[in-house]
Amino acid sequence: MTKRVTDFLIIGGGIIGVNMAILARKRYPDRKVLLIEKEPDTGIHASGRNSGVLHAGFYYTSDSLKAKFTRDGNKALTEYCLEKGLSINRCGKLVVAKNEGELSTLQTLLERGQKNGVELYEITAKEASEIEPRIKTYQKALNSPNTSSIDPREVLASLVKDATSLGIDILTETMYLGKSANGIKTNNGEIEAGYIINSAGLYADKIAKDFGFSQDHTIIPFKGLYLISSEPKGAIKTNIYPVPDLNNPFLGVHFTITVTGKIKLGPTAIPAFWREHYKGLSNFKLGEFVDIASREMGFFVRNEFGFRSLALQEILKYQKSYMVKLAQEMSTGVEVSQYRQRGPAGIRAQLFNTKSRKLEMDFYYEGDNRSFHVLNSVSPAFTCAFPFTEFLFNKIDALVE
Repeated sequence: MTKRVTDFLIIGGGIIGVNMAILARKRYPDRKVLLIEKEPDTGIHASGRNSGVLHAGFYYTSDSLKAKFTRDGNKALTEYCLEKGLSINRCGKLVVAKNEGELSTLQTLLERGQKNGVELYEITAKEASEIEPRIKTYQKALNSPNTSSIDPREVLASLVKDATSLGIDILTETMYLGKSANGIKTNNGEIEAGYIINSAGLYADKIAKDFGFSQDHTIIPFKGLYLISSEPKGAIKTNIYPVPDLNNPFLGVHFTITVTGKIKLGPTAIPAFWREHYKGLSNFKLGEFVDIASREMGFFVRNEFGFRSLALQEILKYQKSYMVKLAQEMSTGVEVSQYRQRGPAGIRAQLFNTKSRKLEMDFYYEGDNRSFHVLNSVSPAFTCAFPFTEFLFNKIDALVE
């Protein structure tokens, strides 16, 4: 096989990887940029299985990367969709409370939104019902008018088109097999690279370890399942979310209004037993199963970061009736008979700190003057993609100076 040589090599064809490739080309126009993806196409995993929600940025503390990049990313990606003529449903979001005990968290979210410069309003239950007549909430709700829905595959396809028009080479069905003296080994031969950017999602930590990084971290996969409603488009007009548990990074089962106006219910955050554990025994790898299942059993026994209660509650969501029961707390007119179809599963590549024994709640990266590793690019990374990758490339520029 012929050895390939490139200045910048990006591993992983999700939205972060494609954007990093575009930035490499724009910032260093005289350099060669190559992106490799192990699947037959880009966006097969997290980016293509994304919910499609453009978040507004009020869930996160003001000192976090997520807070700033969600606000700015929402604006940037909205403008990109409008400029390119891509589908966007500017349907907004309501966050509802079940009882008086959740009002304090609702207030916390409002304060975070204000600190983060996000357009967010506290409204009464009556005002919420004027936005969505089927809403159920206790006394108050939060209204996020800038939350939208897009088609993630359409967006990524547009970005790939942008990348190829800039002269970026994209090699699909090219799998990382290990580090070599001056680059990496793949199933399609060796690639020599001046600088390597690892945005491999579920396998980012394993690749990083080959380069001496991610020594105190490992990825724990969580499976996200959705139910698709049989109700007609427009039966519910806006995204409806519950008050989340701010101690973990998951937002709970909610109503998502897709770009076409259809209703999805989900996602779950069920612990997966291997990294691409989408369905049944697909993509099963014994070594991953032993490692991840034993690690999760330890979490369960020690109840680290509340894993035991989280796992037990999430496993219940395999039952459609339980998912629908949660939905009935947020909206009227919801029946099990409306939710017989499952959507495609997604896997959240959640980074775990093996030293602090906690989940990483914010984006996380490591790198030096030879390689850079995006280790925690979980939700809302799709929303954040444009400003987040600009930030990451600023870090790279400083490292390679």
